[in-house]
Amino acid sequence: MPWSNQSGGGSGGGGPWGQRGGNGGGGPWGGGSGGGGGNGNPPDLEEILRRSQDRLKNLVPGGNIGGRGLIIGGLLLILLWLGSGIYFVRPNEVGLNVVFGRFAGKTGEGMNWNWPYPIGGVVKPQVTNVITTEVGFRTVESVRTSRQTDVTEESLMLTGDENIVDIDFIVQWQIDPAAPENYVFNIQDPPGTVKAVAESAMREIIGRRNIQPVLTTDRGAIETEVRQLMQETLNGYNAGVQIRLVQLQKVDPPQQVIDAFRDVQAARADQERLRNEAQTYANRIVPEARGRAAGLVQSAEAFKEQTVAEARGQASRFNAVYEQYKNAPGVTRERLFLETMERVMGGTDKIILDNPAGGQGVVPYLPLDQLQQRRPVPGQQQGGAQR
Repeated sequence: MPWSNQSGGGSGGGGPWGQRGGNGGGGPWGGGSGGGGGNGNPPDLEEILRRSQDRLKNLVPGGNIGGRGLIIGGLLLILLWLGSGIYFVRPNEVGLNVVFGRFAGKTGEGMNWNWPYPIGGVVKPQVTNVITTEVGFRTVESVRTSRQTDVTEESLMLTGDENIVDIDFIVQWQIDPAAPENYVFNIQDPPGTVKAVAESAMREIIGRRNIQPVLTTDRGAIETEVRQLMQETLNGYNAGVQIRLVQLQKVDPPQQVIDAFRDVQAARADQERLRNEAQTYANRIVPEARGRAAGLVQSAEAFKEQTVAEARGQASRFNAVYEQYKNAPGVTRERLFLETMERVMGGTDKIILDNPAGGQGVVPYLPLDQLQQRRPVPGQQQGGAQR
C-alpha cells in the first residue's frame, strides 16, 4: 500500500495505528485490519457495527440499548477513527500524505492530520540523514575491529587505453528535502539505484582516460565528474536524491600485476629524474658556453681593431719617414738605425765591454753566474745596463 514503510524511507511511517496498514496490524478497535480473514482487505462495515454494538451492550447495564445509544456509539467510533489520523513529524522528517493511494501533500515538523486508513495514510522519510554507499568493497564490522573486503565485480574497470584498474570509492547522499515524494514514490529501491548509478558513472569517466593520469594526477577531477554525472542521471529519473560526495578510496592496478606495475613506475620516475637533471645541466652549461663564445668574439673584434689600427699607424709612419728620407737620406738612415737598435736593445740584458788603453790581448773576466742571478724577474721594470 502507498502508506506502508518504504525501503530506505527512514522512520518506519506505517499505518496510523503504528502497524503497516493492511499487513496484519491492529485496527483502531483492537482487531485485525482485515474484516474477517486478516488478508489485507478493507474491513466490512457491517462487521464493525456489529462488534461495536456488542461492546456497547457489554458496557450498558442489562445489555439493552436503544436507537439513540447506537447513534451515540457510532459518533464515538467516527470520532475515534478521525482522531487516529493525527500524527507527529520529527525535526529530521517530512510527512507525505497519501489519500486514496495518491500523494496529497507534504507536512512539516510537529502535529499534523490526514485521513486515516483506509482512506489515507502518511509516510515520514528522514531527509537529513546522510547515507554512505560503498562501491568496489564492503566494510565488515566485528565486535572490536572492522575490515574491508574487495568486490572485484564492482572494482575492476577498463581505462581508455585498454588497461585494467582496481577502484574502490564511496558515495555520500541524502533524500532531497525539496522533493522527498520523488524518493518515496518514483523508485522502488533507492539505495540499490544510487549504487548502480555510481558504478555506471565511474566506469564511464574511467573509460575516457588513460591509466597513468587515473593513477596519479586526475583523482580530484574524476571525483567531481562522477558526482556531476550521477546527479544528472538521478535527476533524469526524478529520484529525489542529492549526491553530497564522491571519494576515491583506492586506485591501483590489479593485485596480480601490481608488483610489475610498480617496477614500471619506478623506471619512469628514474627516467623523469634523469631528464630533469640533464635539463638542469643544460640550463647551466649553455648560458656559460654562450657567454664564453661572446667573450671570444668580442676579444677577436678588439684584436682585429687593434691590429688594423697599428698597421695603419705603421704605414702612416713609414710614409712620413719615406718623405724625410727623400729629403735627407743619410740622416734618415742614421736615425732609423738608432731607433731600431734602441727598440731591440731596450728590452734585453746588456753587457758592454770597453777596450781600455793598454789592455790589448787581455781577456776580461765575466761573472756570468752572478749576472744571471741578478737578472730581474720577467714583468718587473728593466734595470740599467751593466758594465
